[in-house]
Amino acid sequence: MLRRLLAHAFWAVSPWKLVTAPAPPQPAVILGAPHTSNWDFVFMLAISWRLRLPLRWLGKHSLFTSWRGPIMRALGGIPVDRSDPSKVVDEVVARVHAGEVFGLVVTPDGTRGAHTHWKSGFYRIARTTGLPVVLGYVDRTTMSTGLGPTLEMTGDVAADMDRIRDYYADKTGYHPSKRVEPRLREEGTNEDPATATPDPA
Repeated sequence: MLRRLLAHAFWAVSPWKLVTAPAPPQPAVILGAPHTSNWDFVFMLAISWRLRLPLRWLGKHSLFTSWRGPIMRALGGIPVDRSDPSKVVDEVVARVHAGEVFGLVVTPDGTRGAHTHWKSGFYRIARTTGLPVVLGYVDRTTMSTGLGPTLEMTGDVAADMDRIRDYYADKTGYHPSKRVEPRLREEGTNEDPATATPDPA
């Protein structure tokens, strides 16, 4: 109840608008993109609390050290050890197969530094678990954020990413200059990330 009240208060005073499809009725991978600002974390919580959507999210391991660890885990965080990325993917797969219901938020842009491609972990998780992918977005042009359409990943990486690119073509993120074009390295070979070396961060 408290989280929902906080979300109502946030959207009432924020200059940003919540423009969203309903929360997915089944477990899903939720893309948080374009990921260009720490404000994206605030939006993620405000969206999930407003829609009563249980969330898990992947974060770099350093976010879970010292006193921050219990807080981040309470907010749904799952730490990613980048030296062994397969471990977190296996953990997520095990949670889904055990029947846990949640939306898994992945920021495929990875870190917000200079880079040219999205990370493919979201695709591998979706293909391994059979979960659909919900396109979450942040768009400064319209000052809106929320959840967009839900897509099934077919294994045809190029075709699936074309659909994702079409949706994000006019989504700028909080800082448009930091936006990264939705593109996976695997598109060059059309190799299914579900059978490739995992890279979820």
